[in-house]
Amino acid sequence: MIDHKVRVYRSDEELPRTQQLAWKIAEAAVDPVAATDEVTDMVINRVIDNAAVAAASLLRSPVVAARAQATMHRFSPGSTVVGTTFDVRVAPEWAAWANGVAVRELDFHDTFLAAEYSHPGDNIPPIAAVAQHVGAARGLTGVEVVRAIATAYEIQIALARTISLHEHKIDHVAHLGPSVAAGLGTLLGLSEEVIYQAIGQALHTTTATRQSRKGEISTWKAYAPAFAGKAAIEAVDRAMRGQTSPAPIYEGEDGVIAWLLDGPEGSYTVSLPARGEAKLGILESFTKEHSAEYQAQAWIDLARKLHFEHPELLDGRQIESVVIHSSYHTHHVIGSGANDPQKFDSNASRETLDHSLPYIFTVAFQDGSWHHADSYAPARAARADTVQLWRKVSTVEDPEWSRRYLSSDPREKAYGGRVEIVLSNGTTIVDEIALPDAHPLGARPFAREQYVAKFRTLANDVLEDEEIERFLGAAQRLPALTANEFTELNFSAKPGLLASVPEPEGLF
Repeated sequence: MIDHKVRVYRSDEELPRTQQLAWKIAEAAVDPVAATDEVTDMVINRVIDNAAVAAASLLRSPVVAARAQATMHRFSPGSTVVGTTFDVRVAPEWAAWANGVAVRELDFHDTFLAAEYSHPGDNIPPIAAVAQHVGAARGLTGVEVVRAIATAYEIQIALARTISLHEHKIDHVAHLGPSVAAGLGTLLGLSEEVIYQAIGQALHTTTATRQSRKGEISTWKAYAPAFAGKAAIEAVDRAMRGQTSPAPIYEGEDGVIAWLLDGPEGSYTVSLPARGEAKLGILESFTKEHSAEYQAQAWIDLARKLHFEHPELLDGRQIESVVIHSSYHTHHVIGSGANDPQKFDSNASRETLDHSLPYIFTVAFQDGSWHHADSYAPARAARADTVQLWRKVSTVEDPEWSRRYLSSDPREKAYGGRVEIVLSNGTTIVDEIALPDAHPLGARPFAREQYVAKFRTLANDVLEDEEIERFLGAAQRLPALTANEFTELNFSAKPGLLASVPEPEGLF
């Protein structure tokens, strides 16, 4: 890996284009290095994982609306939209939009957490859409798709590892626009110049505030990554036509670092692969066993364990308080430190509840399980004994768990913490967990078998058995797919299923 120092330059300081971070990212994207077998295997896992959560969300309101928008933009050769029949082809940016919303809606696919948070699986819908659209004309195979996805993961994870956006209340998709642009550059074999321009435009157009993940969280949470993917495709299209971008986009006196991040004195070190070095970033990402914010994963596992160990406490009447000691991020984003009253409101939206650790811990403790729909049902959230116990749960930041959260040593890195349950008789129950069970270093790491099982479970009610098997067969032979087979990476819903939900009317 090569460390690239990034800082703000005054307008009268010379910063050659080849020394700018956007150019360094472009150089990594054009490197023709092959994906390793392990990386290829993980790309396949991620394609299956994305499809699983997209299938489960087909009838949810944001997905229905996004699909309705996309199907009004028919195009040839075009790209497919998840759930529809394969003869429905739309413009690739609109396919990326609809498919991206479907993947993101349930907050149930992969993530990477460091200085910034990310869901790098959000890179896959725009790359797959463009591959479907131009694959035949460019003679692409699944090998190029795998390499493109590996590039996108590498770039987003490299940026998230060291450049914090949330610290300045900027939404994490600002790292996604550049990573998608870089991945498309790899896919299409574009030059450094074209990729550089596309990265600048993609970043410039995808910086937004974190209010989309604050307070009463709205349906836009699912749209934000899809918007970044769509914007990146459009940026690549413009750059291919010779159009230029604001520069230097990161380092400029009026650029992203100077005005949106650490300010004129800000500096970062971003590590990118050297030429010929394998892109292994995807191996550092991890998926979710449960449909909730990643920092809640370990707590669901611990709450399930406590459920079976202490059945006498499940109604909460013997519990005086539950205090969760965890990292800064957990406390301030999904815990009490967010200072969001909505996180304790039984009428809150699903999007808000999946960012409320007190709610999630309470329900997982009482039920001994977690379900992507039932655990968020309004009736479940309003249950009297749940509300009573929920309001006894709080979080605090623990410096040691914050240190472990940010540790670069995988043996130390942790996404959990310690819970202290104080009973009315004065007894205190203490337990802790460092990693979710499904984490690569957790108690039950996910492997291909678990990804396939997740897809079968989530797709069971919306796809025919034959369609489930067809998709799994195509996904698992991804590197061998020809351009004419790229549509196989999507799926069609059971006949009549999509029509069972009316499409909302809009402008198109």
